[in-house]
Amino acid sequence: MAPNVDRTPPYMQVVKHLRQQILDGDLKDGDKIPSVRKIAEEWEISQATAMKALATLRADGLVESVVGSGTIVRTKSNIHRSARDRFTRMLSTGRIYAPGEYAVITAAELAPAPAHIADTLGVEEGELAIRRHRITNNEDGPVSASTSWFHASLAETVPALLSTDRIKGGTPTAIKEATGREARSAEDRMTVGAASLDQAQELDIDAASPILVGRNVLRDAHGEVIEAGEYISPAGRWTLYEYELGEHD
Repeated sequence: MAPNVDRTPPYMQVVKHLRQQILDGDLKDGDKIPSVRKIAEEWEISQATAMKALATLRADGLVESVVGSGTIVRTKSNIHRSARDRFTRMLSTGRIYAPGEYAVITAAELAPAPAHIADTLGVEEGELAIRRHRITNNEDGPVSASTSWFHASLAETVPALLSTDRIKGGTPTAIKEATGREARSAEDRMTVGAASLDQAQELDIDAASPILVGRNVLRDAHGEVIEAGEYISPAGRWTLYEYELGEHD
């Protein structure tokens, strides 16, 4: 049965549904998108409307038409899954990484907090904080590198944060289970930069290559910081956001 119809134009309802399946990894690179006829039947729309939906996904760079095969998902080399995407996936599925992606935790330690992290965590610059660093890969190699920072006090209550083993359900889940503190809000900030030598080695790109640079913060219901994060991703990967503007007089 087709999802409930709302005021969103029918073709955009299809786009939003398929786009989310792609970003969540339920439709992964190489998977075939339902045909125009099947989309039209399932959503009770015209074939022209279904074609418009697929054209929008092609314009987004999420799919491509392949002669003899239909419309195929193409995201392995052009999509950056942001912190928002991963946290949303974690909440809806219990899994952080999309199929075909995996993370290698390269560091889990107490380390001096740099100035911008210290400001976010509310500690002094250079004060020890928990640092977890990871490289996220797909079958072609690295797609991003990221670091999560936490208050050092969590070392006793959530000792898994200091292990390079993967934490099932992600760090926010582990912290919630141990402390009762649940992430209720988040923010992302992004800019562009040039890869340092270390960053280039992690991403398997040339030094000084353009990269996406991001910072994210998770807060609990009282506005207190649970996690401060940093991430980088190679150029050429799109971060997708969709939002409603509402109705205006």
